[in-house]
Amino acid sequence: MNGTLATPSDTVPESDVSTSTLLEQLGDCSGRTAAEIERRQQLCNQIIERTLPVADRLAAHYGGRGVPMDDLRQVARTALVQAMRRFRGAGEHSFLAYAVPSIRGELKRYFRDMGWMVRPPRRIQEARLAINEIQSDLSNALGRDPTVDELAAETGLDPDTVSDARGADHCYRPESLDRPKGDDGRAATVGDGTGGEDAGFDQAEARVLIEPLLDQLPPRDRKLIVLRFFNGMTQSEVGKRIGISQMQVSRVESRILRGFREALAA
Repeated sequence: MNGTLATPSDTVPESDVSTSTLLEQLGDCSGRTAAEIERRQQLCNQIIERTLPVADRLAAHYGGRGVPMDDLRQVARTALVQAMRRFRGAGEHSFLAYAVPSIRGELKRYFRDMGWMVRPPRRIQEARLAINEIQSDLSNALGRDPTVDELAAETGLDPDTVSDARGADHCYRPESLDRPKGDDGRAATVGDGTGGEDAGFDQAEARVLIEPLLDQLPPRDRKLIVLRFFNGMTQSEVGKRIGISQMQVSRVESRILRGFREALAA
């Protein structure tokens, strides 16, 4: 014996020290010297390692909602570390009472800010979170899925908002366009029923701009442009139709298009 008082960490293996004891030691560690700073960091690391299962359980509570589980665990664990750094109390119960709401808040914020592939209004996001908090317990109490009115009564939201929030579920991960609509392997997919791009859209504005210019052309020039660009004929075919050579068609076409460009630019 050297006469020095032994601390709990000197006499008890770290693996046998309770989380409450570690938190008490942390509270007694002022962190004013280099040794105390290092000791404080060691204590924080040990407390975080012991309470990681709490963060993982909270993350699991939000699983199955379209966000990868690994991402949720990362958010929950990061929130736990941040809570540990901010905590200034003592005792395991006090720490968990402080950390658990912080972790839940970060998970909810992550869903609100990052979890949506198609982001609905903030009001709908918050309503959906409120519904998810009570829906499971309400379903167990009723023995069935709650109605919109029952959810509205329980959350204090109006029924229209509840309906909108429940309809926003698909916004996390929209349905795949490749999903078959039936059990038959040859069934049409969801994508087969969606509209396609109309090739005429790109030409609509051009037609509106060009039509007045066409009306100003002499009849032969107008016919040449219509046959070339509206009917898709070659210069040789147009020449045969209006009685001039392919070379003449090329020169007339160049002159007309140059005039169109100048008119549109003006």
